[in-house]
Amino acid sequence: MRTPTMREVAALAGVSIKTVSRFVNGDETVSPAIAERVRAAIDETGYRRNDLARSLRPGQRSTTLALLVGDLTNPFYGSIANGVMGVARAHGHNVVLASSDEDPEAERRGIDDLLGQRVAGLLIVPGAMDYGYLGREVAQGTPVVFVDRPALGLDADTVLLDNHGGARKATEHLIAAGHRRIGVVVAASHYTTGRRLDGYLDAMRAAFGEADEALVARLEHGTREEAEQAAAQLLALPPERRPTALFTTTNFLTHGALRAMGPGQDTALVGFDDFPFADLLPTPVTVVSGDAGEMGREATRLLLARIAGQSGPPRRVQLGTVLIPRGSGEQKP
Repeated sequence: MRTPTMREVAALAGVSIKTVSRFVNGDETVSPAIAERVRAAIDETGYRRNDLARSLRPGQRSTTLALLVGDLTNPFYGSIANGVMGVARAHGHNVVLASSDEDPEAERRGIDDLLGQRVAGLLIVPGAMDYGYLGREVAQGTPVVFVDRPALGLDADTVLLDNHGGARKATEHLIAAGHRRIGVVVAASHYTTGRRLDGYLDAMRAAFGEADEALVARLEHGTREEAEQAAAQLLALPPERRPTALFTTTNFLTHGALRAMGPGQDTALVGFDDFPFADLLPTPVTVVSGDAGEMGREATRLLLARIAGQSGPPRRVQLGTVLIPRGSGEQKP
């Protein structure tokens, strides 16, 4: 599909190109009635102001890729970004980085802004539920690759970790050390951590026939503070019900659990996702880790292939995980 033009918007709205230009540039002198006609024509055609085109020579194409992540303070996303930038720069592309702070509305605005710059392609760690609105952009030639989580409403290339298998591996590691009462701290509303909860539950059911729901701490937002409170509540249970081990499903949740456990705590711990200095703590933290940098590199390779004209059905790439035993997950009950 061709990219819609301002001329087409003007023709559909029954106004001049100059009026459309005034509207898209925020001129408040455009009457409300005319503005509504222009807005409806823009929605119908899928026109998007091409801010970047003003700085490009005729026929020149943007070489900028865009990466939108959920939280720039999370080292996991930083590793994804490093992987993206390494491959992009090696192929002559710049990268613009944006964050949604895990807010679907902020994510939508950020994507609209990036598309307004006519980036060559989008890499998205999705936080919203439905990405059907990007179908027109993809049809018009802007490829999209999703990273870390799949997206609903849009069939596109996706790069994931084996979240279920990694979580099962972590739980089985604690079971092999002799633990039966294993608590889990999880933000189950997220796709990745939901799959990790499934892996934990499957391992517990395979070993013991059932999982004790009293040891499953489901968090609403997945913050360190929530995790600290939830872990403290689990550790405050009566001795016969208290978990002898904890599995935390993100690095932020591991931080919270460590605060709750405090120094000298004899509860075993395995976290999902590595984090800086995990190996330098008084009791180094055992983790299940996926290569976030490779996720970024693989996603960028897929995006560049689409930009170069590769066709075919969307690909779904799943990367494996490794268990890194450091001491915290090997403690006996």
